[in-house]
Amino acid sequence: MTVKLTKCNLEDLKMLQEISIETFKNTFEAQNSPENMKAYQEKAFNSQQLEMELANIYSEFFFVYYNNEVVGYLKINTNDAQSEEMGDNSLEIERIYIKNEYQKHGLGKYLINKSIEIAIEHSKKEIWLGVWEKNENAIAFYKKMGFVQTGSHSFYMGDEEQTDIIMVKAFI
Repeated sequence: MTVKLTKCNLEDLKMLQEISIETFKNTFEAQNSPENMKAYQEKAFNSQQLEMELANIYSEFFFVYYNNEVVGYLKINTNDAQSEEMGDNSLEIERIYIKNEYQKHGLGKYLINKSIEIAIEHSKKEIWLGVWEKNENAIAFYKKMGFVQTGSHSFYMGDEEQTDIIMVKAFI
C-alpha cells in the first residue's frame, strides 16, 4: 500500500468538485431528502465556491492517494477561515472525504495525523471538527483518535437544520 498527500490548487478544481460530490452523496444521501442533498451540493460544491475556498490563504486542500489513485481529500482551516470561532490556537478539519471503497484502509487515521503535523507547523495547540450527530461511524472513529465532544452547532442541509457535534483534540 502506497499512501501520499498532495496539496490542491486551482488546476485541481474539477477533480475536487467530482470527488466532493461523489463522497458526500455516498455518505449522506440515504438519510437526507433528494431536494436537500441537491441544494447543499449545488451551494457547497459549485465551481465558484470551491475556487473561492482554494484561493483562501487560511484554507488548504490535500488529495490523498492510495496506490497512485486519488481516493479522497482533506480540507483544513485556520484563522478566519474556520467555520466557528475557536481561537488562534486551533486548526479546523472541515472535511475528510474518502471514497466508500477506500474507507477502513487507515486513510482517515493518516489524514488526522497529517492534520496534527500541519497544526504543529502552524504553532496550533489543538485540532477540531464538526461531525453530523447521526454519523455514528465517524463519531466513533474520532473518539478512537482522541477527540472529545465540546459542543455543537447548526448545519444546514438544504432547508433542514441539523446538528453537528463539535469535537476537539488537544496535543500540546
